[in-house]
Amino acid sequence: MRILTLTAFIAFLIDQISKYGVIYGLGLIDSREIEVLPPVLVFQFGYNTGINFGLFGGSSEYARWILIGLAGAICTTLFVWARNSFDRPVQFISAGMVIGGALGNVLDRFFHPGVLDFLNMSCCGINNPYIFNIADVFIFAGAIGIAIFTGQKKPA
Repeated sequence: MRILTLTAFIAFLIDQISKYGVIYGLGLIDSREIEVLPPVLVFQFGYNTGINFGLFGGSSEYARWILIGLAGAICTTLFVWARNSFDRPVQFISAGMVIGGALGNVLDRFFHPGVLDFLNMSCCGINNPYIFNIADVFIFAGAIGIAIFTGQKKPA
């Protein structure tokens, strides 16, 4: 469990440092866009008031608190599941990534109108209209890790 907690804490810190470093440190809050390595990497400022890809965005203040509560419930459930069922470090690391990323986005919702997003990546002639953040990367990677490494028995 210690590795889950440590991974969640590190993911949370990396997420928050990246958001505030780019958005406020680099002045993205004012410029709204910084071309780092266009079109592969462009910083674009945005608030996500919905869930992934802005789905259900623009909802009421009431919905904001529902999303905070939902994220808290998911983190708690995942923590209990990990404590009771996981036995491999990779499973705890994956769960820690999901929890740390989710808590980073929850903190944003407490202090801002939505989750702070700043990353836009496009490639190969495909223009990606979505922006995201490092917490989203941790959540996605952790969920993939849980899907791949959970349910398999530890090799003898």
